[in-house]
Amino acid sequence: MPTIHWLGAGLSSAPGIRRLAAGNTPLILWNRTASHAAAVVAGLSSPPEIRTLDLDALAAVIRRGDVLVSMLPADMHLQIARLALDNGAHFVSSSYIAPEMLALHDEGQQRGLCLVNEVGLDPGIDHLLAHRLLHQYRPRHRPEHRLRFRSWCGGFPALPNDFRYKFSWSPVGVLRALRAPSRCLQNGRETVVQRPWLGLSRYDAELPAGRESFEAYANRDSLPFIAQYGFDPSWQVEQFVRGTLRLDGWSAAWQPLFEELQSLEGEAGETRLQEIGAELWHNYAYAEGEADRVVLCVELEALEGGQPVWHGGLCMDARGNEKGSAMGRLVSHTVSLAVDSVLAGELATGVSAAPSDPALIDAWFAALSELGDEVHPLPGAQLQT
Repeated sequence: MPTIHWLGAGLSSAPGIRRLAAGNTPLILWNRTASHAAAVVAGLSSPPEIRTLDLDALAAVIRRGDVLVSMLPADMHLQIARLALDNGAHFVSSSYIAPEMLALHDEGQQRGLCLVNEVGLDPGIDHLLAHRLLHQYRPRHRPEHRLRFRSWCGGFPALPNDFRYKFSWSPVGVLRALRAPSRCLQNGRETVVQRPWLGLSRYDAELPAGRESFEAYANRDSLPFIAQYGFDPSWQVEQFVRGTLRLDGWSAAWQPLFEELQSLEGEAGETRLQEIGAELWHNYAYAEGEADRVVLCVELEALEGGQPVWHGGLCMDARGNEKGSAMGRLVSHTVSLAVDSVLAGELATGVSAAPSDPALIDAWFAALSELGDEVHPLPGAQLQT
């Protein structure tokens, strides 16, 4: 029987670890601090084996068909994927597919191994929502349709604070993302924004509990996902944006920080970035038991003659509870479902992202619903025939 090796027991790992530990597949939890890993699985009737993270020790016990789950910092994923390939094991991570990871695709296929990425929340569940909308729209497509696609996701305190944000992962990672340019389609044209706060817009979400207004900005490079989501090259796409939601008032609260980030340069700037990250973690980390909130909205709209003729929208609005933080549940439960699918032979070999198969998407969403996190139609979106 294969073994699941879960590497890293951080803030976004606990619910997925506990779910897999309740299954029938042997699970070993590897973490730098064994005592922290023990706290994550405390109270389980059959807790997994815990080992101190050491890659040499890990390599010595991997067997063909095992699954390595990397919830370590993103710069370690390639090393773990390489370790998996060299030992005949599969690999799963929630992070974006880096070019160096994609370069392993052919080798993974040749060895019959899965290298699965982008199966967390964002990226992950957002991909599943996009694929579901594309499946629903495709039979209704007409050549004259002009398409607008929007995918927004954000995590923030369930009870807003003055800073309009708290950190569930490294503040330095958040700061680096704010210093990176974004690329998307707006009004049929490629749009590049050098700093996210320079391209802020508003997003009015018609959530199940009512309408709510957020600040929103594009992040990373949205354009490769046009093909990944299955948009036909002949389709007329006038808007395609993947981005981040923030609570109303976020940009005003962060303005002094934006100004300092803009000025950082060179080695001194990197040092200051690390200092700012430490300060933010000290001042704005979640308190023990404090509830967070995650809002994810994905919409696809078709227009003809300037008028909407089809509009599909799906959303999640989750809050932290006794089962874990909203962020931790949505990231790690989805990772754990990917592990199940790897072991069941449901995913393609080589490098892949969240699945597009309708039946598998339905199964994953059903499992998430059973775990307490449901996908809802956006009340403002109607699937028109």
